[in-house]
Amino acid sequence: MSDLQTRIGHYDELLRRFASGVRAAQLYAPDHPLVGRNVEGLLTVLAALHTAQSSIAIGIVGSQLVVADTPMSRASLGMAELIKRLKDHEIERVAFDRGVTQQELSAFILALAALGKADTPEADWKFAHISVGRITADDRRTDGIGSDMAAIRQLYAGTVSAAQTVWESAETEGEPDLPAALQAIEGLADAVTHNRTALVALTAMRSYDNYTFTHMVNVSILTMGQARALGIDGRLLRELGLSALMHDIGKVRTPKEILNKPDKLTDPEFEIMRRHTVDGAEILRRTPEMPILAPVVAFEHHLRQDGTGYPAQARRAGLNLGTMLCGISDVYDAMRSQRAYQQAFPTDRILSVLKRNDGTQFDQHLVRRFVQLLGIYPPGNLVRLTTGEIAVVTEAHAPDPHRPRVRVLCASDGTRLDLPYDRNLWEPARPGAEEHSIAAPVDPADYGIDPLDHLQTK
Repeated sequence: MSDLQTRIGHYDELLRRFASGVRAAQLYAPDHPLVGRNVEGLLTVLAALHTAQSSIAIGIVGSQLVVADTPMSRASLGMAELIKRLKDHEIERVAFDRGVTQQELSAFILALAALGKADTPEADWKFAHISVGRITADDRRTDGIGSDMAAIRQLYAGTVSAAQTVWESAETEGEPDLPAALQAIEGLADAVTHNRTALVALTAMRSYDNYTFTHMVNVSILTMGQARALGIDGRLLRELGLSALMHDIGKVRTPKEILNKPDKLTDPEFEIMRRHTVDGAEILRRTPEMPILAPVVAFEHHLRQDGTGYPAQARRAGLNLGTMLCGISDVYDAMRSQRAYQQAFPTDRILSVLKRNDGTQFDQHLVRRFVQLLGIYPPGNLVRLTTGEIAVVTEAHAPDPHRPRVRVLCASDGTRLDLPYDRNLWEPARPGAEEHSIAAPVDPADYGIDPLDHLQTK
């Protein structure tokens, strides 16, 4: 069993004990044996986890529970009631620190169970080893989702870790770790549905040392983002995300000296690299319970509508929708990635590639929707306006991708604003006033700004 599966087993038990304890405390007296047994069980699983981690945090992203950095499946855990209770009382994070006692856990569970009861004072959550994160007034949204970028970052990091587990399993055992992949996709699909802007923005903030795994995750996120924009949800959304996550899995059979070569590949080396589409389809076809869409996307994702691409001998009257969505995401993410042999390209150049050959390679309806989803300047980009001000793009404007919504952070002289403010660049200027638009993207490191800190989840 992989380390990730072992951790997930512990996290699953932690959530089960947590939810059962709260439920028992709602139904029975504080001294009832069932309440005590669940608290004891919770203490036991925390003690085991604390041998490796000093603090274990349970958070909520959308309607998904995340333990440490691992998204957990609602369907298998039956956590809907616990999620609702926490969200109804604006609790988005609970952390249990090493050293927590049974008395603390019992008092915490009883306080949580008592929330909402008549004549019950508001809990102050003052525990030595338990901390509770509340949604502040600034973080509240009308849909009840707090703009917690830290939780989104945790979800993303956990999914990259899961992608590595999936890859290593395919490499050593001949089959990808499907449970780990499904667990990761469940969390991403929920976040794409509720927090698409923030999650898509996070795909640009990669660690280049982990290109293989971040690319897997980014292509999955961008593919599901496109699918949601088309109105796709539920099981099909998750199958599209899983297929995109697995699209390059055939590269586990590519020789390391070719896969990790820092320079541009020679023609013979590129011929070997191209085999990953066939290898990936074969690996996924032989993986038990793998959705049939996954090997199709792995085989087709380098084929184009005009018959170009590879495998060269493959011809299709039409490409699968999953293939087309994944193909757009794959090209976009690869071209914006800076590697030893390639500078990252700006978005406008990438989009021109997607539109090339008069739309014969990529479906132009899907490309236009992709542009509307991301904009020319995607959310999370730090930009300089024509006024000289520095702003972060917070939302694409579908009718005019060149004119997004931004949050102005620095004045034209470079000084940071005490009170940043939002500006819709698509709105016409007052008569006689200068039109505001984006002059160029800028490097956040030059200004000491993390753009993601200024995004709201959506």
